[in-house]
Amino acid sequence: MLKLYNSLTNKVEEFKPADNTVRIYACGPTVYNYFHVGNGRSFMMFDTLRRYLEFKGYDVKYVQNFTDVDDKMIKRANEEGITVAQVAEKYINEYFTDADGLNIKRATVHPRATENIDGIIDLVSALVEKGHAYESNGDVYFRVRSFPEYGTALLKQSIEDLASGARIDVSEIKEDPLDFALWKASKPGEPHWTSPWGEGRPGWHIECSAMAKRYLGDTIDIHCGGHDLKFPHHENEIAQSQCANGCTFAKSWFHIGFVNVNNEKMSKSKNNFFTVRDLSKVYGYLPLRYFAVSAHYRMPINYEPGIIEQAKASLERIYNCLTNLKFLAKNAPEGEISPEAQEYLDSFKTYRDRFEAAMDDDLNTANALTAIFDLIKQINVTAKEGQTKGVYTALIEKVEELIDVLGLLAKEQADEDDAAIDALIEERTAARKAKDWAKADAIRDQLTAMGIILEDTPAGIRWKRAEK
Repeated sequence: MLKLYNSLTNKVEEFKPADNTVRIYACGPTVYNYFHVGNGRSFMMFDTLRRYLEFKGYDVKYVQNFTDVDDKMIKRANEEGITVAQVAEKYINEYFTDADGLNIKRATVHPRATENIDGIIDLVSALVEKGHAYESNGDVYFRVRSFPEYGTALLKQSIEDLASGARIDVSEIKEDPLDFALWKASKPGEPHWTSPWGEGRPGWHIECSAMAKRYLGDTIDIHCGGHDLKFPHHENEIAQSQCANGCTFAKSWFHIGFVNVNNEKMSKSKNNFFTVRDLSKVYGYLPLRYFAVSAHYRMPINYEPGIIEQAKASLERIYNCLTNLKFLAKNAPEGEISPEAQEYLDSFKTYRDRFEAAMDDDLNTANALTAIFDLIKQINVTAKEGQTKGVYTALIEKVEELIDVLGLLAKEQADEDDAAIDALIEERTAARKAKDWAKADAIRDQLTAMGIILEDTPAGIRWKRAEK
């Protein structure tokens, strides 16, 4: 039974969806720049949760939004001399470049705030009609004190505590300093839409409530976000959704810990702010994915270059195991798997069981990795020549199944590329037998330029792709 920590109750609870469909909403990026390594950790861990639920047999409906109208986007558009829509299109495309590199699966739906204006206006209108919101000078604010539970869901503070201790923006047009904007009156040069309160644009918090409602319904199973979004963003989502819909908004909240840099909080002012794009140019994408899953998702994780180098080395151990198995499978005879060989394959079930037990324990990816490396160690010791192709293929599947859940299964090039490489290696082998050393060296140089590393083994030439 899968157990997950619920930020709403501060407890690890059995995960019990109403049916086999799991409805997840995840807060996506505000698309005005490349996303940083902290955002990247969150996106990768959301994806790992989704992958594991699918591994468990659930049908996952996964929604991750794009905030495509926002103060930061307006500022970036003015700086670059382009429209806000052009900024959004540019950085949504850049998001997918990095997300694809990190093996983050596309969401079931990637809605944009600007594509959901009607739903946002409907939700704000419902809140106004029910007395939970009010219009003031073209803005619309949520009346926080109309929801007595405000602050107690995730922040665990009362309204009185918030009013006396929190740093809240004070405005003369608000009834209460705690009230937050649902709709903002337009300013010159800003994107705007027609609403019952005049021309304007949505506030940040309301878009997630509207999109979750449209694509997943009034109540969802899991809401995902970074730890920094608990307050005010997620607290505000709970208040406005439950006041508008009259029911629980999200049954469980899944929050990801911070990424620190050299044991300090990441910030631009400290010059220790890194985007995933920057780091991928140095290390590649999958070492960053390994870094993300190597620690428990709720705990802070510390980035430093040495840790990513260790991640690269660990990944190499996994890929070397798969390369060896594929080489053995390529040269192995066809044939049925004998009872003895099947018994041998069945002995590896214990590692899958350990992997699943770790993941069931609040998505403990660190312990899941330990089970994977113990599996690989056992394969390296016991998988020898002399088996049929089916045995090696089964071992490959056992490794790939588990690393794929963690998003660590490298995307390989097309089979026709492999066939072309094999043909060049055979041509080189023939040239060496004919003592045509110049041709053999030329082919090796050609393969090296293609990023192919050759290794001589007792069973023949083995090749692998160099890390990018």
